[in-house]
This record gives sequence, C-alpha cells and structure tokens, in this order.
Amino acid sequence: MNSHRIVFSDIDGTLLNPERELSEFTISEIKRIKDTIPVILISSRMPSAMMHLQEELDITHLPLICYNGGLVLVDKKPIHSTFIHPDIIQELDNFNNKNSFHISLYHNDDWFVPEMDFWANRESRNTKVTPVVKSTKKVIEEWKVENKGAHKIMCMGDEKYIEEAFIFLKTHFSEALHLYRSKPTYIEIAHKSISKLTAIELLLTKHYNISLSEAVAFGDNYNDIAMIKAVGTGVAVANAKPETLKIADVVTLAGKEDGVATYIKNNI
Repeated sequence: MNSHRIVFSDIDGTLLNPERELSEFTISEIKRIKDTIPVILISSRMPSAMMHLQEELDITHLPLICYNGGLVLVDKKPIHSTFIHPDIIQELDNFNNKNSFHISLYHNDDWFVPEMDFWANRESRNTKVTPVVKSTKKVIEEWKVENKGAHKIMCMGDEKYIEEAFIFLKTHFSEALHLYRSKPTYIEIAHKSISKLTAIELLLTKHYNISLSEAVAFGDNYNDIAMIKAVGTGVAVANAKPETLKIADVVTLAGKEDGVATYIKNNI
C-alpha cells in the first residue's frame, strides 16, 4: 500500500517481545522497508535507551523522538527540546521531604537517581542504561546554573505514596505538566505542551515533507492515542488499553506476538 510513506512506532508494550528485546521477525521486516520508508522510534525513553534498538534495526541514521516528544533528534542533534523548569522539580522534591518515593530526573542523555535503589535497578535493567547517582537537590542546583530542566521525571514507589504525589502534582501543576500513570507505582511526568503527535508534526513538516495522512503509527497506551488518531493509519496492538483500541483504524496482534512486524509484512 503506497499510502504508507513513513512509520512511527512506540517501543514498550508495542515493539518488543516477551524478553523486552526485538524479535528476529521484527528486525527483518523493518530492515526490509527502512531504505524506502523511514521507521522512526517514538518513546518516553531517553536517547541511549533507544539507540541500541536503532542499531539492531540498522536505522541509526534516522531521527529519534524521545521523552514522548520532549526531545527530537535528527542526525543525533536536537531539533526540538522542551523541558520542565527546575523550580517545579524543587517543589516536588520538597513535597518528598521524607524520601518516601523515588525520583528519577532525565535531561537529554543524562539520567540521575538519588541512589541505586530497587526502582533505579529495575529501570536500568529494563532500558539497558545505567544512571548517574546524584542527589535531587544537587541536580536542581546544577540545572539552574546551566539553564536546563527535566525532559522527563519518573516518580516510582509504593502505591500509597505515588497516589499522594499524583494528587499533589495534579493540584498544583496540572496546567504545566502531563502526568501519566502506566501502573499504580509509577508517575511519568512531561511538559504539558508536548506529545508524540506534536513531535510527529514537527518532523513531517520540518524534515520530511510528508503529510500526516501518509503516516502509519503503532502504539498501545494512553500517550499513543493522539498520534494514532491523527495519522492516516493508526494501528493499535491487541494488548493496547481499551481507549486506544477504540480509536485505532486497525488492531494488529499483540506487541509480544510481533504485531508491528505482522502488519508491516502484510501491508507495506
């Protein structure tokens, strides 16, 4: 089908097999089309947690959309960057004065954790990236001087404390922040002005001159809904959230069952 001129795919829950790796089938299908149809990975992950997948797929020359659109890289250089101001991080850290939950801070390819606790270790295993241990206060101080902020904040911990943090953030910063809970023990925080869709639109106009109607996008979660709705062909994997399944143009097999590769094989 020639209506597919570019592919955007989410990673976690969408592209990876049960071992959280790329299957041989997925690798071969993406390699088959990548020279004529760009395949762009789009994720809440940091760049280095995506680049090893790009290497396996032989698409390191293609753009990357990181942090749900907060950072867009072309030729490994940022063409767009939107981050959360350190003042907001400071208020979150003050709220967490008893260190009842874990705060991970991300900027570009830096990932800072206060200590290598259960949460840092788990996230490190899942993404194959090792964080830098540095106190949240120290990171905030440095970022204020360097005029930087967080492309992403991850709060992880006991359900009770994460619920309290969620209510605090929602009450004080709902205008400034996207709060996204993939599970009861996690809050993923991004700048309100960005999304996967804003990043796709930027890349299509600035870099590719391809229309949204000629794009196909794959996803599974709430943060994939806007892009799946907006592109010409929005594809949800079978394990997607009910709300995501509802708005998709097509439902393919589950992520762990090579749903993306199956769709590519049959349609591109």
